[in-house]
Order: sequence, then C-alpha cells, then structure tokens
Amino acid sequence: MSTTFTIDTATSRANPTPAPMKRLTVPAIQRRKFEGRTEQPLVMLTAYTVRMAQLLDPHCDMLLVGDSLGQVVYGLPSTLAVTLDMMCAHGAAVVRGSYHSVVIVDMPFGSYESSPEAAFASASRVMAETGCAAIKLEGGQAMAPTIRFLSERGIPVMAHIGLTPQAVNVLGGYGARGRSQQEHEKIMADAKAVADAGAFAMVLEGVVEPIGAAVTQSVDVPVIGIGASAQCDGQVLVAEDMLGLFERTPRFVKRFGDIAGRISAAVETYASDVRSRAFPGPEQTYAPKD
Repeated sequence: MSTTFTIDTATSRANPTPAPMKRLTVPAIQRRKFEGRTEQPLVMLTAYTVRMAQLLDPHCDMLLVGDSLGQVVYGLPSTLAVTLDMMCAHGAAVVRGSYHSVVIVDMPFGSYESSPEAAFASASRVMAETGCAAIKLEGGQAMAPTIRFLSERGIPVMAHIGLTPQAVNVLGGYGARGRSQQEHEKIMADAKAVADAGAFAMVLEGVVEPIGAAVTQSVDVPVIGIGASAQCDGQVLVAEDMLGLFERTPRFVKRFGDIAGRISAAVETYASDVRSRAFPGPEQTYAPKD
C-alpha cells in the first residue's frame, strides 16, 4: 500500500519540507518488468545519510543502503567488517530522508549465511529498526532456500549475484566474472535459482557484457546491473563514485560530476578568507542592536 508523507513546514536543516509524493513499493518495482521487458530502466543509487537520501530520492526508483558504506563512510578495506548496527543506523537515516524511492538495506557479512532462521532474525531486525521496504543479500543457488524462507515470511528480498564482494576471499579479487564457460553457466543458474525462490529483483555485478544481457532475458524479475550491461532492467552505482568524490573508481563507473574538485575549491576559498580575516564579515556577525 502506498503512503503519502507530509511533514510540518516548521522544519530544520535536516528535514526540509518535501513535495508530498507517494512512495514506490516492491510490487511496483516488480511490475516495471512486463512480459520479460522493462520499457523504462529502473534507477538505483546508494545512500547512507539523510542529506544524500534527500538529494537522490526525487530522481531514483530505489535507494540502496549498501554495505559499501564500510569503505565509503568508514574507510574499511572491504565490506566484511560492516555490522548490523551500522546497517540499521544508516538504513534508518536514509528512510527518514526519502519519500519516494523504495529503500533496500544490505545484509552484512555473517548476518544471514548460517541458516534461514538466522537470516530472518537479522532481516526482521533491519526492517523493524529502519522502516525499509526490503533487504538485499549476496549469493545464488546456495542462498535460494533462505530467499524463499524470507519471502514467504513477509520480507522482500533483492538478490545479488555475479561478483559478490562479501565473497572476495573465495573469488580471489574483484575481477569480472563469467569469462569461462563454467562461470557463465553458474551465473545463469544462480539467476534462475534466486528468481524462482522469490527474489523480487536482483543485482548483477561485475560480469562480462553478454552475460548481463542473457541473465536479463532469462528471468522475469528486474535485473539491476552494475558493471554488467546496458540491456539490464536498471542500473545501480555507488553515488559517491558517480559524483566524483574519489580519485580512483572501478572501470564500470562513469563520473557524472566532480564534487571532490568543487569541495576542495570551496574549502580552499574558506581557508583563505579565514586566514585573511575576510570571514566572518558584517553579513555573518551580529550587531548589538540588529
């Protein structure tokens, strides 16, 4: 059921008044793929904070609170050290900052793999504490029973196949998957398994382009590509990558801005004004009788 959100117009910096709009739903996302085709590709970006959620939300169909926050926000070497506490805190922030997009929260490494029951305990906590609409977990055929268990108990699941960063130690790195026939067949089997298990959509990451197109054509649920194919039903990127906040980005990232450069220039000007005592000026200070 869609909900229309409005907030008090007496608002703070953290909660500017949005234009009232109906939040998208998981079924609405599923319906975007009809008879094997998505006419208008789905737009998804990562978000970890209230302010980024506010800025991205009007333009996106889905916001992913990715465990990539381990690297982007906390400077960790991989996603493996991310905790449920982190995901719940950032997930709640993104839900508070959005009014339109479906918010999906990643399940961190170690929170769901041991059993479907363990996955349900973790996922139900995430949904209760954040208010998100769905969770995402990595894994193909091996995780299909867990996806089915969660879906049958009211927890919408987005699957994640192909290059799965939480399995980096098994995969031996972050290289593209699917170059061998064996890998090709496994990815295709993973896609079918998670779709059949009830995943409402799947992320397909870091695969050779023909596999991206083939997976999209082979399943009835939306396939969201990241380093996959323009033929996917939608695309996702880490927002900070596509905005140009980092010097180094994966090959599959296109920079749509140079936010790092603009921040650096603004801070350079600020520092110069402070050191020359040009800031604060009369406009930023208080007279005895304003």
